[in-house]
Amino acid sequence: MSLEVALSALGGMLTSPYLMGLMLIGVLVGIFMGIAPGVGGKLGLVLLIPFVYGMDPLAGAVFLLSMHAVVHTAGAVTSILIGVPGEGATAATVLDGFAMTKNGEPGRALGASFGASLAGSIAGAIFLGASLGILEPVILAFSPAEFFLLAILGITFIATLSGKSVIKGMTVGLFGLMISFIGLDPSTGAERYTGGQLFLWDGVDIITAILAMFAIPEMISLGVTRQTYAADVQEPQKIRYDQVGQGLMDVVRHRWLVLRVSLLVAAIGIIPGIGGDAASWLAYGHTVQSSKTPERFGKGAVEGVIGAETGTCAKEGGSLLPTLFFGVPGSSGMAIMLGAFLLLGLQPGPAMLTQHLDVVWSLIWSLVVANIICVAILLASAPWISRLAYIKTSLLVPIVLLFAILGSYLGQNAWENLVLIIFLGGLGYLLKRHDWPRAPFVIGVILGKIAEDSLLKALAIWGYEFFFRPISLVLIAMIFGSIAFYVYRQRNPRVGIAHG
Repeated sequence: MSLEVALSALGGMLTSPYLMGLMLIGVLVGIFMGIAPGVGGKLGLVLLIPFVYGMDPLAGAVFLLSMHAVVHTAGAVTSILIGVPGEGATAATVLDGFAMTKNGEPGRALGASFGASLAGSIAGAIFLGASLGILEPVILAFSPAEFFLLAILGITFIATLSGKSVIKGMTVGLFGLMISFIGLDPSTGAERYTGGQLFLWDGVDIITAILAMFAIPEMISLGVTRQTYAADVQEPQKIRYDQVGQGLMDVVRHRWLVLRVSLLVAAIGIIPGIGGDAASWLAYGHTVQSSKTPERFGKGAVEGVIGAETGTCAKEGGSLLPTLFFGVPGSSGMAIMLGAFLLLGLQPGPAMLTQHLDVVWSLIWSLVVANIICVAILLASAPWISRLAYIKTSLLVPIVLLFAILGSYLGQNAWENLVLIIFLGGLGYLLKRHDWPRAPFVIGVILGKIAEDSLLKALAIWGYEFFFRPISLVLIAMIFGSIAFYVYRQRNPRVGIAHG
Protein backbone atom coordinates (compact mmCIF):
# COMPACT_ATOMS: atom_id res chain seq x y z
CA MET A 1 0.00 0.00 0.00
CA SER A 2 2.77 2.40 0.95
CA LEU A 3 4.65 1.61 -2.27
CA GLU A 4 1.53 2.35 -4.32
CA VAL A 5 1.09 5.68 -2.55
CA ALA A 6 4.79 6.49 -3.07
CA LEU A 7 4.68 5.78 -6.81
CA SER A 8 1.39 7.65 -7.18
CA ALA A 9 2.84 10.70 -5.39
CA LEU A 10 5.94 10.64 -7.61
CA GLY A 11 3.86 10.34 -10.77
CA GLY A 12 1.54 13.13 -9.67
CA MET A 13 4.49 15.42 -8.99
CA LEU A 14 6.38 14.72 -12.22
CA THR A 15 3.26 15.14 -14.37
CA SER A 16 2.16 18.39 -12.72
CA PRO A 17 3.58 21.44 -14.54
CA TYR A 18 2.44 23.59 -11.61
CA LEU A 19 4.37 21.64 -8.97
CA MET A 20 7.44 21.18 -11.18
CA GLY A 21 7.42 24.89 -12.03
CA LEU A 22 7.25 25.84 -8.34
CA MET A 23 10.02 23.38 -7.60
CA LEU A 24 12.25 24.87 -10.30
CA ILE A 25 11.67 28.37 -8.94
CA GLY A 26 12.36 27.11 -5.42
CA VAL A 27 15.61 25.47 -6.54
CA LEU A 28 16.81 28.64 -8.30
CA VAL A 29 16.02 30.73 -5.22
CA GLY A 30 17.76 28.14 -3.02
CA ILE A 31 20.87 28.25 -5.18
CA PHE A 32 21.05 32.01 -4.82
CA MET A 33 20.37 31.85 -1.06
CA GLY A 34 23.08 29.25 -0.62
CA ILE A 35 25.75 30.95 -2.71
CA ALA A 36 25.20 34.46 -1.35
CA PRO A 37 27.13 34.43 1.96
CA GLY A 38 25.14 35.57 4.98
CA VAL A 39 21.75 34.64 3.53
CA GLY A 40 21.28 30.88 3.93
CA GLY A 41 18.31 28.55 4.18
CA LYS A 42 16.69 29.89 7.34
CA LEU A 43 16.66 33.44 6.06
CA GLY A 44 15.42 32.20 2.69
CA LEU A 45 12.52 30.43 4.37
CA VAL A 46 11.41 33.42 6.42
CA LEU A 47 11.53 35.65 3.34
CA LEU A 48 9.48 33.22 1.23
CA ILE A 49 6.84 32.24 3.79
CA PRO A 50 4.71 35.36 3.13
CA PHE A 51 4.57 34.46 -0.56
CA VAL A 52 3.03 31.03 0.09
CA TYR A 53 0.39 32.34 2.48
CA GLY A 54 -3.00 31.19 1.16
CA MET A 55 -1.39 28.86 -1.40
CA ASP A 56 -2.46 25.22 -1.79
CA PRO A 57 -0.84 23.43 1.22
CA LEU A 58 1.01 20.82 -0.84
CA ALA A 59 2.22 23.32 -3.44
CA GLY A 60 3.44 25.76 -0.80
CA ALA A 61 5.19 23.03 1.17
CA VAL A 62 6.90 21.61 -1.93
CA PHE A 63 8.07 25.09 -2.95
CA LEU A 64 9.59 25.88 0.46
CA LEU A 65 11.10 22.44 0.98
CA SER A 66 12.66 22.48 -2.50
CA MET A 67 14.34 25.79 -1.73
CA HIS A 68 15.52 24.65 1.68
CA ALA A 69 16.76 21.27 0.42
CA VAL A 70 19.29 22.74 -2.03
CA VAL A 71 20.69 25.62 0.02
CA HIS A 72 23.42 23.45 1.57
CA THR A 73 24.38 22.06 -1.84
CA ALA A 74 24.81 25.54 -3.29
CA GLY A 75 26.43 26.90 -0.13
CA ALA A 76 29.49 24.75 -0.78
CA VAL A 77 30.42 27.01 -3.72
CA THR A 78 31.70 29.89 -1.60
CA SER A 79 33.11 27.49 1.01
CA ILE A 80 35.29 25.90 -1.66
CA LEU A 81 36.16 28.90 -3.83
CA ILE A 82 36.80 31.69 -1.33
CA GLY A 83 36.83 29.94 2.05
CA VAL A 84 33.63 31.67 3.23
CA PRO A 85 30.72 29.37 4.11
CA GLY A 86 27.59 30.33 2.20
CA GLU A 87 25.68 28.51 4.96
CA GLY A 88 26.65 27.60 8.51
CA ALA A 89 26.21 23.92 7.68
CA THR A 90 28.89 24.14 4.97
CA ALA A 91 31.60 25.39 7.32
CA ALA A 92 33.16 21.93 7.56
CA THR A 93 33.57 21.93 3.79
CA VAL A 94 35.94 24.89 4.04
CA LEU A 95 38.69 22.85 5.69
CA ASP A 96 39.50 20.64 2.69
CA GLY A 97 37.45 22.38 -0.03
CA PHE A 98 39.26 25.72 0.18
CA ALA A 99 42.57 23.89 0.59
CA MET A 100 41.86 22.06 -2.69
CA THR A 101 41.20 25.40 -4.37
CA LYS A 102 44.53 26.75 -3.13
CA ASN A 103 46.11 23.54 -4.44
CA GLY A 104 44.73 24.28 -7.91
CA GLU A 105 41.78 21.83 -7.78
CA PRO A 106 38.63 23.98 -7.36
CA GLY A 107 36.73 22.08 -10.06
CA ARG A 108 37.48 18.71 -8.48
CA ALA A 109 36.32 19.99 -5.08
CA LEU A 110 33.07 21.35 -6.59
CA GLY A 111 32.43 18.11 -8.48
CA ALA A 112 32.95 16.05 -5.33
CA SER A 113 30.71 18.42 -3.38
CA PHE A 114 27.86 18.29 -5.90
CA GLY A 115 28.04 14.51 -6.27
CA ALA A 116 28.18 13.92 -2.52
CA SER A 117 25.29 16.32 -1.90
CA LEU A 118 23.11 14.50 -4.41
CA ALA A 119 24.00 11.08 -2.98
CA GLY A 120 23.39 12.28 0.57
CA SER A 121 20.00 13.81 -0.21
CA ILE A 122 18.82 10.67 -2.00
CA ALA A 123 20.03 8.45 0.87
CA GLY A 124 18.31 10.67 3.44
CA ALA A 125 15.01 10.56 1.53
CA ILE A 126 15.25 6.78 1.14
CA PHE A 127 15.88 6.48 4.88
CA LEU A 128 12.79 8.55 5.63
CA GLY A 129 10.64 6.53 3.24
CA ALA A 130 11.89 3.21 4.59
CA SER A 131 11.19 4.33 8.17
CA LEU A 132 7.48 4.97 7.61
CA GLY A 133 6.35 1.37 8.09
CA ILE A 134 8.49 0.93 11.21
CA LEU A 135 7.37 4.19 12.79
CA GLU A 136 3.63 3.82 12.26
CA PRO A 137 2.87 1.93 15.53
CA VAL A 138 5.22 4.22 17.46
CA ILE A 139 3.62 7.39 16.12
CA LEU A 140 0.07 6.17 16.76
CA ALA A 141 0.99 5.35 20.38
CA PHE A 142 1.67 9.02 21.14
CA SER A 143 -0.94 10.96 23.11
CA PRO A 144 -1.15 14.60 24.31
CA ALA A 145 1.09 13.64 27.26
CA GLU A 146 3.91 12.55 24.97
CA PHE A 147 3.45 15.52 22.63
CA PHE A 148 3.87 17.90 25.56
CA LEU A 149 7.11 16.22 26.61
CA LEU A 150 8.27 16.08 22.98
CA ALA A 151 7.84 19.84 22.74
CA ILE A 152 9.94 20.30 25.89
CA LEU A 153 12.50 17.83 24.52
CA GLY A 154 12.74 19.76 21.24
CA ILE A 155 13.35 23.02 23.09
CA THR A 156 15.96 21.33 25.31
CA PHE A 157 17.86 19.84 22.38
CA ILE A 158 17.88 23.12 20.48
CA ALA A 159 19.02 25.03 23.56
CA THR A 160 21.86 22.67 24.47
CA LEU A 161 23.16 22.42 20.90
CA SER A 162 22.80 26.03 19.78
CA GLY A 163 25.49 27.73 21.81
CA LYS A 164 28.37 27.47 24.24
CA SER A 165 26.20 28.06 27.29
CA VAL A 166 23.17 25.94 28.20
CA ILE A 167 21.96 28.80 30.39
CA LYS A 168 21.89 31.15 27.39
CA GLY A 169 20.11 28.59 25.23
CA MET A 170 17.48 27.79 27.85
CA THR A 171 16.95 31.47 28.65
CA VAL A 172 16.28 32.35 25.02
CA GLY A 173 14.05 29.29 24.59
CA LEU A 174 11.99 30.16 27.67
CA PHE A 175 11.65 33.74 26.43
CA GLY A 176 10.22 32.35 23.20
CA LEU A 177 7.77 30.30 25.26
CA MET A 178 6.67 33.45 27.10
CA ILE A 179 6.06 35.21 23.79
CA SER A 180 3.96 32.24 22.61
CA PHE A 181 1.65 32.69 25.61
CA ILE A 182 0.63 36.18 24.50
CA GLY A 183 -3.02 36.15 23.42
CA LEU A 184 -6.23 34.67 24.80
CA ASP A 185 -6.07 31.88 27.35
CA PRO A 186 -7.31 28.71 25.57
CA SER A 187 -9.17 27.49 28.68
CA THR A 188 -10.71 30.72 30.05
CA GLY A 189 -10.59 33.16 27.15
CA ALA A 190 -8.91 35.79 29.34
CA GLU A 191 -6.33 38.16 27.83
CA ARG A 192 -2.70 37.37 28.60
CA TYR A 193 0.08 39.95 28.18
CA THR A 194 -1.76 41.72 25.32
CA GLY A 195 -1.54 45.19 26.81
CA GLY A 196 -5.06 45.79 25.56
CA GLN A 197 -3.91 45.47 21.93
CA LEU A 198 -6.49 43.75 19.75
CA PHE A 199 -3.92 42.53 17.20
CA LEU A 200 -2.29 40.43 19.93
CA TRP A 201 -5.44 38.48 20.77
CA ASP A 202 -4.36 35.74 18.35
CA GLY A 203 -0.82 35.86 19.67
CA VAL A 204 2.43 37.13 18.18
CA ASP A 205 2.54 36.52 14.43
CA ILE A 206 4.96 33.65 13.72
CA ILE A 207 6.15 35.25 10.47
CA THR A 208 6.98 38.49 12.26
CA ALA A 209 8.83 36.67 15.05
CA ILE A 210 10.92 34.62 12.62
CA LEU A 211 11.73 37.59 10.37
CA ALA A 212 12.71 39.65 13.40
CA MET A 213 15.03 37.00 14.82
CA PHE A 214 16.79 36.00 11.60
CA ALA A 215 16.35 38.47 8.74
CA ILE A 216 16.76 41.78 10.60
CA PRO A 217 19.86 40.83 12.67
CA GLU A 218 21.63 39.33 9.66
CA MET A 219 21.05 42.43 7.54
CA ILE A 220 22.14 44.77 10.33
CA SER A 221 25.30 42.70 10.72
CA LEU A 222 25.97 42.76 6.96
CA GLY A 223 25.34 46.50 6.84
CA VAL A 224 27.83 47.14 9.62
CA THR A 225 30.63 45.31 7.73
CA ARG A 226 30.16 47.46 4.57
CA GLN A 227 32.22 45.14 2.41
CA THR A 228 31.88 42.23 0.05
CA TYR A 229 32.69 38.77 1.39
CA ALA A 230 35.17 38.18 -1.40
CA ALA A 231 36.99 41.47 -0.94
CA ASP A 232 40.32 39.77 -0.38
CA VAL A 233 40.03 37.55 -3.47
CA GLN A 234 41.28 39.25 -6.63
CA GLU A 235 39.66 37.08 -9.29
CA PRO A 236 36.86 34.49 -9.30
CA GLN A 237 38.26 30.99 -9.64
CA LYS A 238 38.05 29.51 -13.15
CA ILE A 239 36.49 26.07 -13.23
CA ARG A 240 37.32 23.34 -15.76
CA TYR A 241 34.87 20.56 -16.58
CA ASP A 242 37.54 17.87 -16.54
CA GLN A 243 38.23 18.69 -12.88
CA VAL A 244 34.50 18.63 -12.11
CA GLY A 245 34.25 15.17 -13.68
CA GLN A 246 37.21 13.99 -11.63
CA GLY A 247 35.42 15.12 -8.46
CA LEU A 248 32.27 13.22 -9.45
CA MET A 249 34.33 10.08 -9.96
CA ASP A 250 35.86 10.57 -6.49
CA VAL A 251 32.35 10.21 -5.05
CA VAL A 252 31.93 6.91 -6.89
CA ARG A 253 35.34 5.69 -5.67
CA HIS A 254 34.43 6.53 -2.08
CA ARG A 255 30.88 5.14 -2.31
CA TRP A 256 31.18 3.18 0.95
CA LEU A 257 32.12 6.35 2.80
CA VAL A 258 29.07 8.04 1.26
CA LEU A 259 26.83 5.16 2.34
CA ARG A 260 28.18 5.07 5.92
CA VAL A 261 27.92 8.81 6.43
CA SER A 262 24.42 8.94 4.88
CA LEU A 263 22.99 6.27 7.17
CA LEU A 264 24.75 7.67 10.24
CA VAL A 265 23.62 11.26 9.75
CA ALA A 266 20.10 10.42 8.53
CA ALA A 267 19.56 8.45 11.75
CA ILE A 268 21.07 11.24 13.86
CA GLY A 269 18.91 13.78 12.00
CA ILE A 270 15.82 12.28 13.62
CA ILE A 271 17.02 13.62 16.98
CA PRO A 272 15.37 17.05 17.38
CA GLY A 273 17.78 19.94 17.40
CA ILE A 274 20.89 18.40 15.87
CA GLY A 275 20.76 20.66 12.81
CA GLY A 276 22.88 20.89 9.69
CA ASP A 277 25.87 22.48 11.42
CA ALA A 278 26.34 19.59 13.82
CA ALA A 279 25.54 17.02 11.10
CA SER A 280 28.32 18.26 8.83
CA TRP A 281 30.88 18.18 11.66
CA LEU A 282 29.76 14.75 12.82
CA ALA A 283 30.09 13.48 9.25
CA TYR A 284 33.50 15.13 8.85
CA GLY A 285 34.66 13.71 12.18
CA HIS A 286 33.64 10.19 11.15
CA THR A 287 35.41 10.63 7.81
CA VAL A 288 38.67 11.61 9.50
CA GLN A 289 38.46 8.91 12.16
CA SER A 290 37.76 6.15 9.64
CA SER A 291 40.58 7.20 7.30
CA LYS A 292 43.90 5.33 7.22
CA THR A 293 45.67 8.65 6.53
CA PRO A 294 44.02 11.25 8.80
CA GLU A 295 47.02 13.56 8.51
CA ARG A 296 45.91 14.54 4.97
CA PHE A 297 42.72 16.21 6.17
CA GLY A 298 42.64 19.97 6.31
CA LYS A 299 45.25 20.07 3.56
CA GLY A 300 43.05 19.26 0.58
CA ALA A 301 41.73 15.70 1.05
CA VAL A 302 38.79 15.14 -1.28
CA GLU A 303 37.28 12.68 1.23
CA GLY A 304 36.83 15.59 3.65
CA VAL A 305 34.65 17.41 1.13
CA ILE A 306 32.69 14.24 0.33
CA GLY A 307 32.07 13.38 3.98
CA ALA A 308 30.99 16.86 5.05
CA GLU A 309 28.65 17.44 2.09
CA THR A 310 27.11 13.97 2.27
CA GLY A 311 26.31 14.45 5.94
CA THR A 312 24.90 17.93 5.52
CA CYS A 313 22.38 16.83 2.88
CA ALA A 314 21.56 13.38 4.30
CA LYS A 315 20.39 15.09 7.47
CA GLU A 316 17.40 16.69 5.71
CA GLY A 317 15.48 13.44 5.30
CA GLY A 318 15.97 12.49 8.93
CA SER A 319 15.12 15.93 10.33
CA LEU A 320 11.90 16.10 8.30
CA LEU A 321 10.62 12.97 10.08
CA PRO A 322 10.08 14.34 13.64
CA THR A 323 8.88 17.63 12.14
CA LEU A 324 6.10 15.95 10.18
CA PHE A 325 5.02 13.22 12.57
CA PHE A 326 5.67 14.66 16.03
CA GLY A 327 5.55 18.41 15.45
CA VAL A 328 9.05 18.65 16.92
CA PRO A 329 11.57 20.33 14.58
CA GLY A 330 14.56 18.19 13.67
CA SER A 331 16.71 21.32 13.21
CA SER A 332 16.51 25.10 13.44
CA GLY A 333 15.67 25.24 9.73
CA MET A 334 12.90 22.70 10.24
CA ALA A 335 11.61 24.86 13.12
CA ILE A 336 10.88 27.58 10.59
CA MET A 337 9.51 24.97 8.19
CA LEU A 338 7.17 23.77 10.94
CA GLY A 339 5.78 27.28 11.25
CA ALA A 340 5.28 27.35 7.48
CA PHE A 341 3.46 23.99 7.57
CA LEU A 342 1.08 25.33 10.21
CA LEU A 343 0.42 28.50 8.23
CA LEU A 344 -0.31 26.42 5.12
CA GLY A 345 -2.79 24.28 7.03
CA LEU A 346 -0.62 21.16 7.35
CA GLN A 347 -0.95 19.97 10.93
CA PRO A 348 2.04 17.78 11.87
CA GLY A 349 1.19 14.68 13.86
CA PRO A 350 0.04 11.06 13.50
CA ALA A 351 -2.64 12.14 11.03
CA MET A 352 0.10 12.86 8.49
CA LEU A 353 0.82 9.13 8.43
CA THR A 354 -2.74 7.83 8.56
CA GLN A 355 -4.68 10.41 6.50
CA HIS A 356 -2.12 12.35 4.46
CA LEU A 357 0.45 9.75 3.45
CA ASP A 358 0.31 11.04 -0.13
CA VAL A 359 1.45 14.48 1.09
CA VAL A 360 4.28 12.89 3.08
CA TRP A 361 5.55 11.01 0.03
CA SER A 362 5.26 14.13 -2.13
CA LEU A 363 7.51 15.96 0.32
CA ILE A 364 9.98 13.06 0.38
CA TRP A 365 10.15 13.03 -3.42
CA SER A 366 10.59 16.81 -3.49
CA LEU A 367 13.85 16.40 -1.54
CA VAL A 368 15.18 14.05 -4.20
CA VAL A 369 13.90 15.79 -7.33
CA ALA A 370 14.94 19.26 -6.10
CA ASN A 371 18.51 18.10 -5.51
CA ILE A 372 18.68 16.42 -8.92
CA ILE A 373 17.57 19.68 -10.56
CA CYS A 374 19.98 21.69 -8.40
CA VAL A 375 23.03 19.56 -9.16
CA ALA A 376 22.20 19.59 -12.88
CA ILE A 377 22.04 23.40 -12.84
CA LEU A 378 25.24 23.76 -10.80
CA LEU A 379 27.15 21.35 -13.04
CA ALA A 380 25.98 23.14 -16.19
CA SER A 381 26.92 26.56 -14.79
CA ALA A 382 30.06 25.57 -12.88
CA PRO A 383 32.46 27.76 -14.92
CA TRP A 384 30.42 30.91 -14.20
CA ILE A 385 28.48 30.37 -10.99
CA SER A 386 31.31 31.41 -8.68
CA ARG A 387 30.75 35.06 -9.66
CA LEU A 388 27.53 35.08 -7.60
CA ALA A 389 29.66 34.93 -4.47
CA TYR A 390 30.84 38.48 -5.20
CA ILE A 391 27.46 40.18 -4.70
CA LYS A 392 27.79 43.46 -2.80
CA THR A 393 26.13 43.70 0.58
CA SER A 394 25.08 47.28 -0.26
CA LEU A 395 22.68 45.78 -2.80
CA LEU A 396 21.60 42.82 -0.70
CA VAL A 397 20.69 44.58 2.56
CA PRO A 398 17.93 46.97 1.34
CA ILE A 399 16.27 44.26 -0.76
CA VAL A 400 16.10 41.79 2.12
CA LEU A 401 14.89 44.45 4.58
CA LEU A 402 12.13 45.44 2.15
CA PHE A 403 10.96 41.82 1.85
CA ALA A 404 11.12 41.40 5.63
CA ILE A 405 8.97 44.48 6.29
CA LEU A 406 6.45 43.53 3.60
CA GLY A 407 6.30 39.96 4.91
CA SER A 408 5.66 41.14 8.45
CA TYR A 409 2.85 43.47 7.39
CA LEU A 410 1.16 41.09 4.96
CA GLY A 411 1.13 38.24 7.50
CA GLN A 412 -1.82 39.79 9.37
CA ASN A 413 -2.36 43.09 7.52
CA ALA A 414 -1.53 44.83 10.81
CA TRP A 415 0.73 47.87 10.90
CA GLU A 416 1.46 47.11 14.55
CA ASN A 417 3.59 44.21 13.37
CA LEU A 418 6.05 46.75 11.97
CA VAL A 419 6.63 48.06 15.50
CA LEU A 420 6.92 44.49 16.77
CA ILE A 421 9.47 43.50 14.11
CA ILE A 422 11.65 46.51 14.94
CA PHE A 423 11.59 45.68 18.66
CA LEU A 424 12.22 41.95 18.24
CA GLY A 425 14.73 42.62 15.43
CA GLY A 426 16.77 44.83 17.74
CA LEU A 427 16.65 42.11 20.37
CA GLY A 428 17.71 39.54 17.76
CA TYR A 429 20.70 41.67 16.75
CA LEU A 430 21.81 41.98 20.38
CA LEU A 431 21.58 38.20 20.72
CA LYS A 432 23.64 37.72 17.57
CA ARG A 433 26.21 40.34 18.51
CA HIS A 434 26.78 38.84 21.96
CA ASP A 435 26.81 35.25 20.68
CA TRP A 436 23.48 34.18 22.15
CA PRO A 437 21.59 31.49 20.17
CA ARG A 438 18.43 32.64 18.41
CA ALA A 439 17.03 29.29 17.26
CA PRO A 440 15.63 28.43 20.74
CA PHE A 441 13.49 31.60 20.61
CA VAL A 442 11.82 30.52 17.38
CA ILE A 443 11.35 26.97 18.69
CA GLY A 444 9.74 28.38 21.84
CA VAL A 445 7.35 30.59 19.90
CA ILE A 446 6.29 27.76 17.60
CA LEU A 447 6.11 24.93 20.15
CA GLY A 448 4.71 27.00 23.02
CA LYS A 449 1.08 26.77 21.95
CA ILE A 450 1.44 23.09 21.05
CA ALA A 451 2.98 22.36 24.45
CA GLU A 452 0.31 24.30 26.33
CA ASP A 453 -2.58 22.69 24.46
CA SER A 454 -1.11 19.19 24.93
CA LEU A 455 -0.46 19.83 28.64
CA LEU A 456 -4.05 20.94 29.26
CA LYS A 457 -5.41 17.85 27.48
CA ALA A 458 -3.03 15.51 29.31
CA LEU A 459 -3.97 16.96 32.71
CA ALA A 460 -7.67 16.67 31.87
CA ILE A 461 -7.33 12.99 30.91
CA TRP A 462 -4.77 11.62 33.39
CA GLY A 463 -3.93 14.39 35.82
CA TYR A 464 -0.30 14.47 36.91
CA GLU A 465 -0.11 10.72 36.46
CA PHE A 466 0.65 11.31 32.76
CA PHE A 467 4.27 11.88 33.80
CA PHE A 468 4.50 8.21 34.77
CA ARG A 469 3.31 6.74 31.46
CA PRO A 470 5.99 4.46 29.93
CA ILE A 471 6.76 6.66 26.91
CA SER A 472 6.60 9.76 29.11
CA LEU A 473 9.30 8.33 31.38
CA VAL A 474 11.50 7.65 28.34
CA LEU A 475 11.06 11.22 27.10
CA ILE A 476 11.76 12.67 30.55
CA ALA A 477 14.95 10.61 30.69
CA MET A 478 15.94 11.95 27.26
CA ILE A 479 15.33 15.53 28.41
CA PHE A 480 17.59 15.17 31.43
CA GLY A 481 20.00 13.01 29.45
CA SER A 482 20.49 15.72 26.83
CA ILE A 483 21.34 18.26 29.53
CA ALA A 484 23.64 15.79 31.28
CA PHE A 485 25.45 15.01 28.03
CA TYR A 486 25.94 18.72 27.39
CA VAL A 487 27.48 19.18 30.84
CA TYR A 488 29.69 16.12 30.31
CA ARG A 489 30.82 17.38 26.91
CA GLN A 490 31.70 20.77 28.40
CA ARG A 491 33.87 19.13 31.04
CA ASN A 492 35.41 16.76 28.48
CA PRO A 493 36.02 18.82 25.32
CA ARG A 494 37.53 15.85 23.48
CA VAL A 495 34.05 14.30 23.34
CA GLY A 496 32.99 17.03 20.91
CA ILE A 497 34.32 17.58 17.43
CA ALA A 498 36.75 20.43 16.94
CA HIS A 499 35.53 23.00 14.46
CA GLY A 500 38.97 24.22 13.52
